[in-house]
Formats: sequence, structure tokens, C-alpha cells
Amino acid sequence: MTASNFTYSDDQALAHDRVAELLRGAGIDIDNGTAMPPRDDGVGVMALVGKAGSGKTLLLAELYKELERAGVEVVSGDYESRRSKSRRTLAILAPTNKAASVLRLRGVPATTIHRILYSPVYDPDYERIAEWLANDGERPEIEGLTDLALDRAAAFYAGNKSIPGALAAAGLRGSDFITGWKRREDPLDVGFVDESSMLDDRQFEDLKEIFPTLVLFGDPAQLAPVNQSGGMVFDGLPDTRKLSLHRVHRQDADNPILDLAHALADPQLDFQGFEEMVEDTARRDERVVWGQRVEVDLMARSPVLVWRNATRIRLINAFRTVHGAPEDALLEGEPLICDGIELPAKHRKRRLDLEARGLIKGAQVVYLGPGKKPGFSRLHVMGAEDPQVSAASIVKIEKPDEEEPFIPFAAGMGAAFLHGAAVTIHKAQGSQWDTVQVFAPDLFVAARMGRIEAGQPLWKRLAYVAITRAQERLIWVVRNRLSKPTHALRVDDLRGAPVAPLSLQMEET
Repeated sequence: MTASNFTYSDDQALAHDRVAELLRGAGIDIDNGTAMPPRDDGVGVMALVGKAGSGKTLLLAELYKELERAGVEVVSGDYESRRSKSRRTLAILAPTNKAASVLRLRGVPATTIHRILYSPVYDPDYERIAEWLANDGERPEIEGLTDLALDRAAAFYAGNKSIPGALAAAGLRGSDFITGWKRREDPLDVGFVDESSMLDDRQFEDLKEIFPTLVLFGDPAQLAPVNQSGGMVFDGLPDTRKLSLHRVHRQDADNPILDLAHALADPQLDFQGFEEMVEDTARRDERVVWGQRVEVDLMARSPVLVWRNATRIRLINAFRTVHGAPEDALLEGEPLICDGIELPAKHRKRRLDLEARGLIKGAQVVYLGPGKKPGFSRLHVMGAEDPQVSAASIVKIEKPDEEEPFIPFAAGMGAAFLHGAAVTIHKAQGSQWDTVQVFAPDLFVAARMGRIEAGQPLWKRLAYVAITRAQERLIWVVRNRLSKPTHALRVDDLRGAPVAPLSLQMEET
């Protein structure tokens, strides 16, 4: 079967037909390109599951194109049109900014779950621009914006379908356009969720409330969310609502990284045998490296993946030491990981603002320097469509063998951050990088402990998740050593967009 000049594998063709059947039941016929007005009820949940290389993302992208051709409107996190209630809508979601950005690089207008759970409140003038761009309506006249600026916005939107990007092209920014956030009250229509193995039960229930028709795309070999007892939300679906995809070799061009990932399914393969396989692969393919040390230059943008927190903390402190970072300050270019929002309940609006801008737990951030107010930081949120913000920050630097982290500076309340030069494999789920370093001594410890998770040795699940984060190159680090940096930390390549301030001045109320 073909779609958009793309030839499906047998697995993908069957999955496509199953989703098409599900959508027909909801009144959308992607085979004939037609859509009926929405009904009050949908057709429930379906899951398409498969390991890395099974073509889930390609299938999602093709289904999105077919839905768009059928007249279904894509609802993104940056703008939602006020069209009539007869419209059919699709939202394509991922749990993290990085996961959403992977889809956007494939031309799929994905957003995060937070950006759909919370809907934006718009400035009226800029809403007119968005309506014009999204619906090909009447060209607006906005004081302070020239025809040339509007032409630049239209040209950008024609190729990228991003309202914040179009506004930036016109000399504006998303923070001018979006004035606040509120919990979504009205349901949507069809939802596609990528990386659904990361969903916890609460997120799943929230999504089912919003989307009467929901399709999950997930990898059953990944690590289950913390506190989920080793299970994933699609595990409980009936067999009639769950379809498994298998690896498509012609699509991944016999990628040696995926070869290693799939080899982990062999129940006879032990840790020593797997390392021998990695070493042998490294001898014949440059995409796999048998590393004798951690390459520190990569850690600023691509964290070392570890299992144990103690290893993570040691590597972070080694990274800061070799860069000469002072204990009482951060260097521009240091990587951070958002550890949540520390705000009391009365600041709910500010919490929504932070989360909607991408500062959700697990978000990867690069520190650009201090903000204009005490305790504020200028930040680049990796993978976000409007990535640069200035926010009240609480930065925690954990130290080896010390229970309490060192806090070089902090606002009274705001977004909390841990250092991001190394992260646990659990936190890396949903993200991908061109080059990934996996700290193998940690996985050896996991193998010696003999722990089992969901019927699989824990070290194998950890190794699978870790190595499938690599898009182009995998470095399997076998020794506890760190290289010296060849250059200072940099931020000049991240300064292409203006910094959007978040109104988080913490006055007493």
C-alpha cells in the first residue's frame, strides 16, 4: 500500500488500515479524504507499539498528512483557531519538548501535552495576525507592523506552520502574543501521542477526558514511568485495540545502533556478551565508538547517560571542575535540567505560564546568564518553539557524599534546576541527540545486581533506552575517566532569538 509516495511495510499497512477504520468510526475517512462534523462521543483508545526502527514515527507522519488532506485542522500549542464547532481537529502530542522537536524536524506540527492541557489567552491584535495566517483570512492592519513585516510572517508560516516563528519573523515574539494560560475546558477531537510509554496514569486520564479518539504510539521495551509498577498505559488495552509493529530494515538502513538495541531481546545474551558485540561493532562501523573516557566537550549539549544518581553527581562535578566553574556561580553555556516548579498554590497562573513555555520537569535548558532581576536567569529551552526565556530560578548543584545540594543563587520561588551535564537514563526517555555517551560501568553494576523489570533484566532495559537515544553515533564509555575540554562553553549559537521574560516577580499577596 502507498500514501504520499511512501511505501508501507506489511506491518505499517495493517496498522494504517486499523487506524483508518478507527477514524471512519469517528466520522473521518482518510482513504476518501472526507470528514463529517464531530460527534459528542468518540471511538476510544488505540495503541500502535513497536521497538526502535519499526516505523512508528513515519507512520504517524503519514497519517497526519492524510488527516490534513481530509480537512482536519491541526491544533498546536501555539495557536488555536476560533472556527465553528463543526470543524474536525487533530493534536499531535509528546511528553517533552525534545520529543516534540524530533517530530517537528520531520515536518509534523507536534506540541507537548502541557501545551494542550492548558490553552493560551491571546492579545487581540496578535490574534488577528494568527487568524489571518492559520485560516487565510483577511489581511490585518496592525499599528506598528509594516506590510513587509506581515509578508515575512506569511512567508515563514507557509513553510513552517508555527505562529511564534511567524511572529518572530515579523519582529515580534510569542510572549507578546500569549498573555496568559488557563486549563482547557472544551474537549478536542483526535489526539496522536508519541512516546506514550512515558505517560503516567494521571496524564492518560487527562488525555482521555480531552480526546474522545486517541491513538498512542509507544515502545514497550522502554522503561516504565516511575511509580508505575513496571507497566505502561497501553498494557491494559484489549488486544483488539493494540497492534505491534516490527523492525523495518529498509527504513533504518541496517543501522548498527539499532542492531545492538534489538540484540538485547536475546534471552541468552549476558552483559559480557553484549559488550563484546559493542566492541566488535565499533571495529567495523564508525557510528559505534568503544570509548575509553567520557568526552567532556559533548556534555554541554548531550548529557552522559547513567543509571545511578551517585555517578551522575560525580560526572557533573568533574565537568564543572575541568571548565573552572566557580562554586558560587554558573558559567554561560552550562546545561541544566528542570526539576519542577516551586510555587505555592496561589501562584497557579504563574505555574501554567512556566510550564506552557516549556519549563516542565525534565526539560533541558542551557544557562545564558543572569537576568535583570535578582534570582532570575536567562535560559534557552532545548526543543521549544519559542526557546529563550528569563525566569525566576532555583539552581541546585549536587555534591558527592553530601545530602543537601549547593545552591549558587536562587529566587524565592520559581523554576528549579539540577545540572544537566549527566542525566539518568530514566530522565533521557523521549529525548534524542546526534551523539550519545552511555556510561557502561553503571550498566555493569545493574547487571551484577540481577534486577528484573517487567520480565526483562533491568540492565537490558536500561541499555536499550540509552543506546536508542543516539540518532547518529553511540559512544559506549567503558572507563571512569574524563577528557579535557578543547574549547570553552559557548552560547553564541543559541542567541538567534530574543529572550521572552516571564512575569514572575514574587510580590507578597
